[in-house]
Amino acid sequence: MSRAIGKTGVVTALGAMSGTSLDGVDAAVLRTDGRQITAFGKSGYRAYSPQERAVIAAGLGKWAGPEVQAAAEVVEAAHLELLRGFDRVDLIGFHGQTLAHAPRAQGTLQVGDGAALAQDLGLPVVWDFRSADVQLGGEGAPLAPFFHHACARFAGIGGPVGFLNLGGVGNLTWVDPAIEAPEAEGALLAFDTGPANAPLNDLLQARLGLPFDEGGRIARRGTVETGALELFLAEPYFARIPPKSLDRNDFAEMVALVSELSDADAAATLTAMCAAGVAEAMQHCPRPPDRVLVTGGGRHNPVLMQMLSVSLECPVMPVEEVGLDGDMLEAQAFAYLAVRVARGLPTSCPGTTGVRAAVGGGTVSLPG
Repeated sequence: MSRAIGKTGVVTALGAMSGTSLDGVDAAVLRTDGRQITAFGKSGYRAYSPQERAVIAAGLGKWAGPEVQAAAEVVEAAHLELLRGFDRVDLIGFHGQTLAHAPRAQGTLQVGDGAALAQDLGLPVVWDFRSADVQLGGEGAPLAPFFHHACARFAGIGGPVGFLNLGGVGNLTWVDPAIEAPEAEGALLAFDTGPANAPLNDLLQARLGLPFDEGGRIARRGTVETGALELFLAEPYFARIPPKSLDRNDFAEMVALVSELSDADAAATLTAMCAAGVAEAMQHCPRPPDRVLVTGGGRHNPVLMQMLSVSLECPVMPVEEVGLDGDMLEAQAFAYLAVRVARGLPTSCPGTTGVRAAVGGGTVSLPG
């Protein structure tokens, strides 16, 4: 391991994340010792072009083949372009792009070669964060909860709090920040709540050529189809005890449920499905959180945020309310996790992924 990283002390890590919404690559710098957050640094974003998005989308749900290779090349090139703009960094946390996720079957697949990035950037790269967790019986997702725990303590939050990430898939982390170690029993519970932005984005792309419902403008004009919503909530997934996780396309039939509806009604119904999945998820919390902090693209949709406020029995607000950056939280998470991997600290535990025991995933690739 690089002498600059060592075993103790604060280091500068750069995390990169390309999520299931397929919008682009986020990158963010974090100062940490792998336990506590010391400071947040520079961040950046590199959008995928429509052509790049189409190449990645063609690889979704596939485990091998030319579409997977083509997606990997797009992902690596986009990351390299963005990450070259950062300097004074000790190591990089590279998540890659999830194309397929079936932890109880084939496993999990994130494309992008961290070893190649290490050579190109001349820095240690930590990557392949999920495989070890899956191999030990875990869901391999979500992985941000350990970072959410650190964020709650950094923000000085005392009571239980929920971090709700609304990307392509929704996931909830219930945090008790009074417990010092994230892997300790009772500190965390985390799981996917259901689909979030992915079905709505896919519908709008197919029907209107729009990447997402900006400002919730389309959904605001529509009416929720309650029959479709009831069918959605009848899915067995919602009754499953967490931890549990989803693939981006696990609820692909949602779009079929709204296929006969107008654009506005379909958008309103898919947005309501996201909020309803979150409301169902709250029933699994060990005790009600004092508030829910929303991160990810969904927090920019005022229609969705209003639906959440009505559905949940506690205040709902963007993470910016406690001084965090909801656009960069997942990239920062992989910077944090990279330092934990490099120092042999766990990155998941039974309460976050269902893994049999606390485990530190990740592969460390050194340059040269």
